[in-house]
Amino acid sequence: MPRFFIQLRYNGKNYHGWQVQKNALGVQQVLNEALTVLFKSEPETLGCGRTDTGVHAKQFYAHVDIPEAVDCENVVHRLNGLLPHDIAIDRIFPVKDDLHARFDAVERTYGYFIYFKKDPFLKDRAHWLHFSPDVKKMQAAAALLKNYQDFSCFSKNRTQVKTNICHIRQAEWLMENDMLVFRISADRFLRGMVRAIVGTLLLLGEDKLTTDGFRAILEGRDRKLAGASVPAHGLYLEEVRYDSFL
Repeated sequence: MPRFFIQLRYNGKNYHGWQVQKNALGVQQVLNEALTVLFKSEPETLGCGRTDTGVHAKQFYAHVDIPEAVDCENVVHRLNGLLPHDIAIDRIFPVKDDLHARFDAVERTYGYFIYFKKDPFLKDRAHWLHFSPDVKKMQAAAALLKNYQDFSCFSKNRTQVKTNICHIRQAEWLMENDMLVFRISADRFLRGMVRAIVGTLLLLGEDKLTTDGFRAILEGRDRKLAGASVPAHGLYLEEVRYDSFL
């Protein structure tokens, strides 16, 4: 059957991440149900990765095999009409039959957004921080991440992955539109990894941890050594890259 990629965005507030789950609502389930209504069959999607409960996606890809020729623009229009307001389809396009949304992704970029002045329009969309951190210290520590590959210290326990090795290509703090943003890119991420990194870096910004201490956490490979994870609602999957359409 022809394979298609679906590019979508979603607000994760009302969802327990992307993945279909037995006792909770995931974005994948809602998308699968809309596709079933549209095609009068049960096409199964496979996403480019998982996101934690409450995490948002500005760009997410899923692949699906559809047993018929389709007008992609019309499918986008009809799917958006079926889906709730917090999930949006940006485009659907044909790909090679063996292109895999998860395993063929070569890089993923996340952004964590922090604001400092109370703003009712940012509630559940960014993290409100009640102090001004030392960004220079956090920036220096973030630069160390690219020197390591084993990130066991930032991974949730009881995961089913075979390795905690990740290759980080970007990790930096930026000011964007009066918000402090931590942006990180890697070939893959562990469960809860970005939120744990941000929570630990904020300890440096609060003078509760030194750069040497941060290095010791990385080398200790123990989640108990790192800081608490920051809230999920400040985290966005921003970009997923593939060699075939960069």
